[in-house]
Amino acid sequence: MSSIAVIDYGMGNIHSVKKALEAKGAVVSVTNSPEDIRKADKLVLPGVGAFGDAMLELEKQGLVEAIKGHIASGKIFLGICLGMHLLFEKSQESEGFAGLGVLKGTVRKFSSLSGLKVPHMGWNQIGFRKPACKLFKGIPEGSSVYFCHSYYPQPEKADCVAAVTEYGPDFASIIWQDNVYAMQFHPEKSQAAGLALIENFVRL
Repeated sequence: MSSIAVIDYGMGNIHSVKKALEAKGAVVSVTNSPEDIRKADKLVLPGVGAFGDAMLELEKQGLVEAIKGHIASGKIFLGICLGMHLLFEKSQESEGFAGLGVLKGTVRKFSSLSGLKVPHMGWNQIGFRKPACKLFKGIPEGSSVYFCHSYYPQPEKADCVAAVTEYGPDFASIIWQDNVYAMQFHPEKSQAAGLALIENFVRL
């Protein structure tokens, strides 16, 4: 069984993610050690809070290069919610802060001018754009998952978008590019569909 490291940088519901992974048979460690990250087979970056604050914490704890190194080595990575945003180059939430830059694009804020409630909170459906993604095994098209966010990623190129969700316009709710996976929603709070996604991730 491959080892999975969940990064604890002080900004996320780490233990819910850990419990969900363990429930699907994963061997999980919660860590903020660059050395532990380098040794792990898979890496999970969860997170709740502000983009800029998160990047400051990752830099302060010496985790940025460890995360980038894990991804560059071809090992599997999963970003959840804010952990998805941090993969991109920048965010409207925190002007002047650079993200990890693993994916090209910008994190944008939902506009309330269209009558949308911001944050986008509650259950919504995912529509597959890349059905071949191994995370989707056994999960029906249009499954509902749980969201809580005011910002969403807008990749420069659409070929990394594995699933979308409609909230006003469609936005990227699952990203898949090579060994990098990311989800805008919280799979650990998304009942059957979310736990199935987590199980598929554990089995990658």
